[in-house]
Amino acid sequence: MKLGMSMRGIGYHVAAWRHPAVPADGTLRFEHYVRNAQAAERGKFDMIFFADGIGIREKDEPPGSLSRSGYEIVEMEPMTLLPALAALTKHIGLVTTASTTYNEPYHVARKFATLDLISGGRAGWNMVTSWSDAEAQNFNRAKHLDYDTRYERAAEFIEVVKGLWDSWEPDAFVYDKANSVFYDEAKMHLLNHRGKHFTVNGPLNVASMPQGRPILVQAGASEPGREIAAASADVVYAAQDSIPAAKAYYDDIKRRMAKYGRDRDDLKIMPGLRPFVAATRVEAQAKFDQLQELLDPLVGLARVYNELGDLTGYPIDGPVPELTVEPQVRSAYDRIMKRVRDNNWTIRQLCQNLAGAGGFCLIGTASDIADVMEQWVDAEACDGFNITPAILPGGCEDFVEFITPELQRRGRFRREYEGRTLRENLGLKPHVNRYTRDVRTLTGAAE
Repeated sequence: MKLGMSMRGIGYHVAAWRHPAVPADGTLRFEHYVRNAQAAERGKFDMIFFADGIGIREKDEPPGSLSRSGYEIVEMEPMTLLPALAALTKHIGLVTTASTTYNEPYHVARKFATLDLISGGRAGWNMVTSWSDAEAQNFNRAKHLDYDTRYERAAEFIEVVKGLWDSWEPDAFVYDKANSVFYDEAKMHLLNHRGKHFTVNGPLNVASMPQGRPILVQAGASEPGREIAAASADVVYAAQDSIPAAKAYYDDIKRRMAKYGRDRDDLKIMPGLRPFVAATRVEAQAKFDQLQELLDPLVGLARVYNELGDLTGYPIDGPVPELTVEPQVRSAYDRIMKRVRDNNWTIRQLCQNLAGAGGFCLIGTASDIADVMEQWVDAEACDGFNITPAILPGGCEDFVEFITPELQRRGRFRREYEGRTLRENLGLKPHVNRYTRDVRTLTGAAE
């Protein structure tokens, strides 16, 4: 199975910064990221993954909750950070987000091509659209772009980036000093893109990437997001928390790939997984419970604000009230309230559940967690997992100490890296430059 370690910040539990083993200022300390990256590489992970936003997207609702959270408030800019980590690692892939909403294709193409060169073929771009007003207000807009425009722009943006990466055929640069020929003119290609959102001439002034082009990663579950994944992505980060839901998503994405001339194995689908692991189940549960106890009630109430509104006027250990007005998102409200009724949760218990166990969370021994991971892969519900540790560095190091050896013992995970590049370690086909491919196609047709 394939594994990514999601390493944004200090962990995915909103109380992570309060944990005694977590450096509260870790997001601003380079050595924190180095420790996490090197631990994931010891565990033979395919890649580390940095989710990123270009603004503070968390809201101060209820008032005062944001200053208590510590979650995704300040952090290093990943396209500056990852090249530094590339010099201190040898094998692990380096993947981060770059928004198609508030970037230009040429910038993104150039930065990730450079990262691929620096890392020796380990770069990956997580393709996203920005969605929050907080981000829009940092880029000359009062509101973010509407949904259809964001995805329409994203689809064109991605095609431009892919085209720029193919500007130079692999053997374009001959460096023939004797005959004064630096590159073969026939193997340099202008993009000449003229579209609705972008006009880009090219060529890209970076070339000869070790992977041919960086890995493309995507995380959208929407209809246009699924089409982008099927058409272009090498890896998809999914968000399902049950085998039936994950398999339905998996089958849908893989089925769509055929119309883009792609094989099912050309794309790896990796749902998020948050494990709490220890030598015994009791110890693993204690790790989970400790974090839950650290959850500030006001921060917990922020987790339910969008669906249930401001609950600060209700007793935190009292019942969850029913809304007396129409909720913002009826489906989300109904889903939450069903769980509340089924479990007879108080407000505190609801907040703790959403903060700590929301999504796909497993608590147990390495054997317990490996059992479930195997079940998912064997059911063809996924090709591997994107690990979202509750705390960093502890969550990453626990996985490497307990779960990696268990998966290796079962023959379900590598003991050593197979290849030199991220593309090779993911088991993906080599990238073929479009112009080289077109020549081969024409030659084949002529024959």
